[in-house]
Amino acid sequence: MIDHSHHHVEHHVNVHSHTIAQKKQSIKKSSAPKHATNIHSRHKEKVNTKNKVTTPKHKSTIAHKKIKTTKYTYHAAAQKHKKAINVSKFAHTLTHNAYNRSTEKCAKHVRLALESAGARVESHPIAAADWGQTLEKIGYKRISPAFDKPQEGDIYIISRTKTHGYGHIAGYTGKSWVSDFRQNSYAVYGGNASYKYYRLI
Repeated sequence: MIDHSHHHVEHHVNVHSHTIAQKKQSIKKSSAPKHATNIHSRHKEKVNTKNKVTTPKHKSTIAHKKIKTTKYTYHAAAQKHKKAINVSKFAHTLTHNAYNRSTEKCAKHVRLALESAGARVESHPIAAADWGQTLEKIGYKRISPAFDKPQEGDIYIISRTKTHGYGHIAGYTGKSWVSDFRQNSYAVYGGNASYKYYRLI
């Protein structure tokens, strides 16, 4: 009779060793992907933080803040200029420099009168018809024409016409409308002229 006990023990040891090896390999495999996943996750978080995308809503908020700030700055600057303008000085200078007839330099005369009154006209257009925005920058506000009840310091602009390519601008002195000359009324152009009326408010 052949004794198989030795072979049986050897076989049992081999099986046991193989089982332990499989367990170690299984543990190593299960731990490795987890570590790799954690690294990938941390890397992803770093990438997301670094490459932060500005959403449309965020952009809209930033744009709104910029517009609001710009409007506030513009309004504050206009109010500052408004307080600095002395309408009585404006009227006096405009009257003093006026001619009896037009010299076709109405915009220049109005500008000089405004500057003498304290207005800071940093840049300005040549044509009288384009002076609307400049007036608003120094504190004037466009209102409905008030030729029936004008106030000292009021200014009006006549838009370009076929015969007057530069338009016209004049100021009210408290007694009459004056530009580069002493006007009989505000209606210096014949026909249907287009008016823009401005006042310090």
